[in-house]
Parts: sequence; structure tokens; C-alpha cells
Amino acid sequence: MSGAGEDAALAAAREQLIGAAKARAAVRAFFDPATSTISYVVHDPVTMRGAVIDSVLDYDAASGRTSTASAETVVAYVRDAGIILDWLLETHAHADHLSAAPWLAKTLGGTIAIGEHIRDVQAVFGDIFNAGPEFRRDGSDFGRLWSDGEHFAIGELPVTVLHVPGHTPACVAYVIGDVVFVGDTMFMPDYGSARADFPGGDAALLFRSLRRILELPPETPLFMCHDYLTAGRQDHRWETTVAEQRRSNVHAREGISEQEFVARRRARDAGLSMPALLLPAVQVNMRAGRLPPAEDNGVAYLKIPVDRL
Repeated sequence: MSGAGEDAALAAAREQLIGAAKARAAVRAFFDPATSTISYVVHDPVTMRGAVIDSVLDYDAASGRTSTASAETVVAYVRDAGIILDWLLETHAHADHLSAAPWLAKTLGGTIAIGEHIRDVQAVFGDIFNAGPEFRRDGSDFGRLWSDGEHFAIGELPVTVLHVPGHTPACVAYVIGDVVFVGDTMFMPDYGSARADFPGGDAALLFRSLRRILELPPETPLFMCHDYLTAGRQDHRWETTVAEQRRSNVHAREGISEQEFVARRRARDAGLSMPALLLPAVQVNMRAGRLPPAEDNGVAYLKIPVDRL
């Protein structure tokens, strides 16, 4: 990503948001308490075209069983509202939940899409899981790969894609109409930011991605992908604004330097345990939410690399 490319993409996103009075997105959030994940349905009220962002497939690690119960609530809402689904958008290859995008695509239609740097994630984790030659590391499991600054539309809602690496190399934020979906790059102001110690993570890049989002217009609504409660808050929240984050984000508010952020982020990451579902989630999500191919007995298996991470 060149500096010129970054500036052009950010300028386009700012211009879109400033002129967004004519392109207001309708947003419905779905909170999954098991993983503290927030999925979204966003649609254009004029054309009723829509997208699902960061869907959740229920997974019980103890039994290895999956369920579509959470995704079924999304389907019910989409059908009841009369929304025509065009996209299943992923902000990154999640390490804390399995994506329900393939099931939703089969049930409602739509194309599964993610940032083009998913190829970097596939290269790293393809080796970690020894995925074999049948695993394609070119991003082709996804229906569409976005580049930084790429534009598309959901109905009459303009969309600008911002590459915001640091948590993972493939992280993107979606500027849709007058709102922004930030993925795991940023959390609510009292929780701060995502970890940057996964393979391919980079705390300095994460800081620059955070600052990029915080250069958007101050009144811009920001929607989080997760909310983990802090000691001072008992109610889950997932919507904030650029202004609130600039003022109050415990990791990235105005006045915190890159050097200070990196030191704090690395110190915090050193004390964090691995996400409970990292091993099943990544090897499914790097395949666009699909399980590994079934073996000769018709059963799909997930691997646990021993002493590798």
C-alpha cells in the first residue's frame, strides 16, 4: 500500500462521509454473547439491497458441533424486512468465531468478500496447519477481494474500502453510506484496540490504521465487531463516533504517540491468552468460512498444531 494510495483512499472516504446526507445506511446489529461478536445487516432503504458483515456460525469446541442458530436470526430479519442480500462482507479472517458466510450465501444469496491481503494470512496459516496442495492460497475461495480505496455500491449506498492492517494483514474497514464498520481494528473507547501479536500482526501498523480511521469526520458513526466489557461498564455497546474515539480511546486518543502506543500494545499482548476458538476459527475462516475438505469417511476434521503457536 503506497502512501499516495492511502491518501487517495482516505480522501475518498472522507468525501463520501461528508456528502452522506443523501446516502444514509440502515443498520441492524446482532450480538453473539458466546464470542462477544457483533454482526450487522446494513441496507439501502431506497432499493432494499443489503449486506451482512462478520456473520457468526455457532461452534461448540467441546463436541466439535456447529449450529446455524445465530445466523438464522439474521435470515429471519433479512426476510421479514424484504432485504435483497448482495454481499457477505468480512472485515478480516477472524480468530474468535467461525464465519457463517457460506451458509448465508446458500440461504439468502450474496457474494463473500474480504480484503485482498487475505492471501498473506492464507500463506502463513496454510503452513501452520499444513493445509496441503488442495488449499488455495490465492484468495479464490472468496468471491471478491478488495483493494485499498476500492469503491462499490450496496443499492444506492456508496462503499469505500480502507485497508487497516495491524491486527491482521488482511483487515479492512467498510465505509458504507454515512457509517463505518471498523472490524477488530478498534474497540469501544474504554477497551481501546485489538491485539497485534498474531502471525502477521504489527503494533506500529495498527497505530497507523487507527489514526487513519480517526482522520475521518468527527461525527462519523463507527460500528465495532466486538465489545468486551471493562470493570467500569456492565452494558454492551458497539456504536461510537470518531470524535468520541479521538477524545477517549484508552490506547489511541489524541496525544498518544506511535511509540507509546506500540509499547503499551506489546506489553498488553504479552499477558493475553490465545482466543479459545483461534485454532478452529482461522482454519475455517481462511477458507471463506468453509470447513476443510471431508476425508474418505465423509467427515471434515480440524487440526490442532502441537507446540506450533
